[in-house]
Amino acid sequence: MTEQIILNKLSGIKEKFDTIEKQLSDQEVIKDQKKFVQLNREYHNLQPIVKAYEEYKNILNQLQSAKEILREESDEEMKQMAKEEIEELTKKKAEMEEEIRVLLLPKDPEDSKNAIVEIRAGTGGEEAALFAADLFRMYSKFCEKKGWKIEVTRFTESDMGGYKEIIFNVKGDGAYGILKFESGVHRVQRIPVTESQGRIHTSAASVAVFPEADEFDIELKPEDIKKEITTSRGPGGQSVNTTYSAVRLTHIPTGIVVYCQNERSQLKNLDCAMKELRARVYNLEYQKRMQELAAKRKTMVSTGDRSAKIRTYNFPQSRVTDHRINLTLYNLNEILNGDLDPIIEQLQIAENAEKLKVLEKEESAISK
Repeated sequence: MTEQIILNKLSGIKEKFDTIEKQLSDQEVIKDQKKFVQLNREYHNLQPIVKAYEEYKNILNQLQSAKEILREESDEEMKQMAKEEIEELTKKKAEMEEEIRVLLLPKDPEDSKNAIVEIRAGTGGEEAALFAADLFRMYSKFCEKKGWKIEVTRFTESDMGGYKEIIFNVKGDGAYGILKFESGVHRVQRIPVTESQGRIHTSAASVAVFPEADEFDIELKPEDIKKEITTSRGPGGQSVNTTYSAVRLTHIPTGIVVYCQNERSQLKNLDCAMKELRARVYNLEYQKRMQELAAKRKTMVSTGDRSAKIRTYNFPQSRVTDHRINLTLYNLNEILNGDLDPIIEQLQIAENAEKLKVLEKEESAISK
């Protein structure tokens, strides 16, 4: 990408940024909450690019001044200083251009949102449920390190204290954009506590991550929702309290059913269930877009396909392998204690590399 192409692109983005900034102070826009939220989100996403634009222009101006000094100055000491400055600024310019290339890559507008995470035990019976609990603990630790808040909305425990299913919300800036890489099948290879002969078993749990949808993202019509109020249920189906506080919602057009019972208040459970239902209905359309994009780019990461085997946790060798990028690490305990950054960073790099290839092809086609 040439210097002029970069400046043209960034100049256009800066104009758009300034326009949005003016719109956000317009009283008519403020009254339209849906539009205001959308513009505010877009404004927030453009800020890093505009900041990079200002920094890039500053480097170019400094570089031009240094070249003028080198060309016009007769003092050898000043010329030597100008040469050193040109060398340093040229290096900064190249680094800045690479950073800008990444910033200009097409971004998923959902990345800045909160996330909803669902973990389900798969093949492996009780051992799979225990592994699901390990994954939940891993994500809890990871979110704690990020300063994100977790809210468990639903879970079903197994007989030995694992989870057959657990669903939780993650509230934090950019939570979905980071956790989306975790969608898929996670396998574990270890000796289960139920194994009497010391044999290694392979079990699995599936993880689904989707963006939390707010009321401006999708409209749910009251007539499309069937609401049922019941008593809360514990393991085996027994009633755990006698008040009718649990809420089950069915979205008639899609058949999606959500159930929330963790709060004592029926209103709080209804709010929790509506939040999950909104996200799941929204996620249907979102997944279609993601699959189309993945097919177009032939991407290996962040497709959101929960049926794809993405990672194996091997306890005997303390090994964790991410199959999408052929990454193997030998620090299983640290990863299970929430040290996921090394894996996620490599996945982000791989995804950006794929996007860059697409961008280069597009630029090449334009220049011909």
